Amino acid sequence: MKKLNDSSLSDNDYFTSEIASKENLMQKLKISISVLATTLLLLIGFNAKAQVGITAVPFLQIEPDSRMAGMGNAGVAIADNAAAVFWNPAGLAFQTDTQISITHADWLPNFNTDLFYDYLVGAYHLDGIGTIGGHVTFLNLGEQEYRDENNNFLGRFTSYELAVGASYGFKLTPNWGIGLGTRFIYSSLVPRGTTVGEQEAQNGVSVGFDVAALYRTNPFYVGGRAAEVSAGFNLSNIGPAIQYNDEAQSDPLPTLLRLGWSYKMDLDVDGNNTLTFSNDFSKIMARRDADGEAMSVGEALFRSWDTYQWEPVQGAGLVDVPLAEQFMIGVGMEYWYTNLFALRAGYFYEAPNNGNREFLTFGAGLRYSFFGVDFSYIYTIEEEHPLGNTIRLSALINL
Repeated sequence: MKKLNDSSLSDNDYFTSEIASKENLMQKLKISISVLATTLLLLIGFNAKAQVGITAVPFLQIEPDSRMAGMGNAGVAIADNAAAVFWNPAGLAFQTDTQISITHADWLPNFNTDLFYDYLVGAYHLDGIGTIGGHVTFLNLGEQEYRDENNNFLGRFTSYELAVGASYGFKLTPNWGIGLGTRFIYSSLVPRGTTVGEQEAQNGVSVGFDVAALYRTNPFYVGGRAAEVSAGFNLSNIGPAIQYNDEAQSDPLPTLLRLGWSYKMDLDVDGNNTLTFSNDFSKIMARRDADGEAMSVGEALFRSWDTYQWEPVQGAGLVDVPLAEQFMIGVGMEYWYTNLFALRAGYFYEAPNNGNREFLTFGAGLRYSFFGVDFSYIYTIEEEHPLGNTIRLSALINL
């Protein structure tokens, strides 16, 4: 695949981006990995228009919360449980409970791979200080074999990616919350110390930071029924580029800007039935310069607001992607009955020249005493899409 220049990654489809990152790495090392090559052929056949290879560690963009995943990935203005660590750490400021949640998903089930994704998150409130959160994100990329340029078998290895982080949310006023977060990122794609010629593979290591804010109105009444409006902002994964070999070239982190709003209302005067609408706009804030090198974080934040060019299909020529088409849009709704049972639905859209993902989401949730479970399902508009039939399951415990 061609190295993309002066582009921002707007496709957080992990499969597409991670396979491209691996392919670039393998090209640098001149190592042929048969399993990844086979998967890449599948990728080209099913998702040739996806924008790939701009950022490293796109697993950081996999939405971990089954609840929000069932609402079209629109959670930046809700962020009312421990998963606020991902969606908007400022949401921790409004939480006073101690929670632990774990999410599991078999990743890319349509391809019968052995990939799986796990996310563990917790939140703890400190009186007079705020609420702290922590998380562990793990993506297992399975076992592969690698061979030299003469196709000689060199052994097997297991690849994976991991992030461990902490977040903090506190109130500036009763209605305004501020959030900060940081994470250590570790990406192991090939065996450490593998060398071909003068190049040596290394594990990718970096750190990312989050800055977020959330505003919630006081409850107000419409026709005798309570309602609430929220608006949120989160700029996540701000940090230095990540490097996979001993050359100077590196790949930027998937710095992501999220903006969104939500509206929650009671459907009856007793508040036994509630309905929430949410809407997120998100955009990758990463760029490469004319030489294909990753821009610094500060430069990319200022230069990610214009039209960029990229080649969606190799050999088909460059296309322009204006700013309006660089935003990903998610909308969702959630119905609760007496805070015991929930139904969810959503829609996610990405412009054809900017990744071309479009899918519907569905979900449900149960709460009983201190325990809860959530389920989400992706139905892709495009047949045989890598993300089709993805199921996430989450368990939540209030301590």
